[in-house]
Amino acid sequence: MTWSPANPESVFTYGAPQLKFGAGAADEIGHDLMALGAHRVLVVTDPGVLATGWPERVAEGVRGFGVEAVVHDSAHVEPTDASLLAAVERARADGPFDGYVAVGGGSAIDTAKAVDLLLSDGGELMDYVNAPVGAGRAPSRPLAPLVAVPTTTGTGAESTTICVLDVLALKVKTGISHVRLRPSLAVVDPRLTATQPAGVTASAGMDILCHALESWTARPFTGYERKQPGERVPYCGSNPISDMWSERSMSLLAKAFRTAVRDGSDEAARGDMALAATFAGLGFGNAGVHVPHANAYPIAGRVRDFHPEGYPSDEPMVPHGMAVAMTAPEAFRWTFESDPDRHLAAARLLDPAHGDRWDAEPRDVLPGVLVDLMRDIGMPNGLRAVGYDERDVDALVEGSLKQQRLLATSPREVGADDLAGIVTRSLQLWE
Repeated sequence: MTWSPANPESVFTYGAPQLKFGAGAADEIGHDLMALGAHRVLVVTDPGVLATGWPERVAEGVRGFGVEAVVHDSAHVEPTDASLLAAVERARADGPFDGYVAVGGGSAIDTAKAVDLLLSDGGELMDYVNAPVGAGRAPSRPLAPLVAVPTTTGTGAESTTICVLDVLALKVKTGISHVRLRPSLAVVDPRLTATQPAGVTASAGMDILCHALESWTARPFTGYERKQPGERVPYCGSNPISDMWSERSMSLLAKAFRTAVRDGSDEAARGDMALAATFAGLGFGNAGVHVPHANAYPIAGRVRDFHPEGYPSDEPMVPHGMAVAMTAPEAFRWTFESDPDRHLAAARLLDPAHGDRWDAEPRDVLPGVLVDLMRDIGMPNGLRAVGYDERDVDALVEGSLKQQRLLATSPREVGADDLAGIVTRSLQLWE
C-alpha cells in the first residue's frame, strides 16, 4: 500500500514500545528500570509461569540493580473482570509501586496493564472497558512504567495498547484500549519460551498468524473519514508501516510454526516465533484486527465444557488463539472480495511452496492454507469440536456484534447475517 494524494484527508498513526530482543535480554531489566526512574516495582505473573522460576529470576536481577521488586502470581489465565480486580486489590495492599514488570503470556501482561491503569489513574474497571460493554473512559494521566516480558509466542501484548478480559456477568470477552496502556519497554528473550507446551505453542501461534493476517487485510487507513487528533483510536487501518511488520511476521511463521509445535527444543524456530509475535504486535497494534478476533471474544466467553491440552487450568476454556482460529478460514473467505490480490498475497507468504493449491477457486486459497496449517498443528476442526452447535449461533453473533471497536476495522461492512453465516460455516472446518 502506498499513500496517494487522491485521498489527502487520510491520516494514520504509528506507535511502538522500546524493544529489547535476544537471549539474555531478561537479565538486563534492572538496568532498564533504573533508566525509567523506577525504585519499587511489582512483578506480575501467574502460578504456572511462577513455577518455571523465571519471574523470581527476573526479580533477583532487578534487585541486583538496587530496585526493590515484589512478585505477585495474581494473573489469571484468560483474565476476567473478577481476576483483574483481585489483582488490583492485592497490588494496592502491597503498594505503592512506581513501576511494573509483567512476566508471562498475554494474560500476565494484560493483568499488569489493568493494575497499572487503576492504581495510576483511579476509577472503576468498567469505566475504562470499551463501549458498549463499558464506558470507554480514557486515562487522564500517564501511567507508571511497565516492562513486558513475554514467555509465550503469541499475543503480542508486549507491543499493544490493548488489555483483554472476560466480563463474567455478560459472558463476553472485551477489552480496554488506549495508547497509554502500551508498555514502556518490551523485553523479548526467547529463552523464556522454551517451556511452552506444544498445545500452547499451537494456540498462541494462531493468534500471531491472525494478528498479522487481520492487520494485513484490515480496512485501509485511506478508507476512513479524517478524525481530529483527540478522536483517533489506536486502530487506524492497514497502512504501509503495519503492512511491513505483518508481512515479515507471516514469512517467519511459514518456516517456523510447524517446527516449533513439533519440536519445542528447536531454538531457531523458537526465536523466529518470538520475532513473529513481536512483529505481528507492531503491525496489528496500530492497524487493528477485525472479524476473527471479534468472533473469538464470545467463543471464549461462553465456553461450557472444553479443556485444551497443555493448559493448567481446571476450568473449561477455549484459549484466545484457538478461539480466533475457529472462524478465521471462513472469515477470510468472506473478506476475500474486499481485496483479492491481498488475500492471495497472504496465502503465498504463509505457504510459499503452495504446489497445486493455486488451481483452487481464488477465494478458497487462503482458507485452504489456514485449514491445512490448523490440521497439522492439532487445532480442533471447528466450533463443534470445542462444544458449540447450531443452537449457539445467535448468541455468538450477539457477542461478536458487541465488538464494534474491532468490526469497524473489517474491510467489508459486517452485519448480523454475515456473522451468522461465518459462524455457521465454522462449526466444522474439515472432515
